[in-house]
Amino acid sequence: MEDLEIVPSIYFKKLIGTDEIWECRIQYVSNIYRIFCFFDSHSVVVLTHGLVKKSQKTPQREIDKAELYRKDYLRRKTK
Repeated sequence: MEDLEIVPSIYFKKLIGTDEIWECRIQYVSNIYRIFCFFDSHSVVVLTHGLVKKSQKTPQREIDKAELYRKDYLRRKTK
């Protein structure tokens, strides 16, 4: 992805219904890894956490965790 000018949605997509949480998807061998993140600025991406996804649907508790990390980050940044 580092060499791509535009990252295709198979690797990176915004999670619908979230407060600017994105998911970066990486496949290695038979595992699919999901890394949750958000943008701090045009060039800064903050990674919150990741998981090995076993089903089609992203667990809501993982989305909630990423949103909490984002809110905490933004709160601490403004202090």
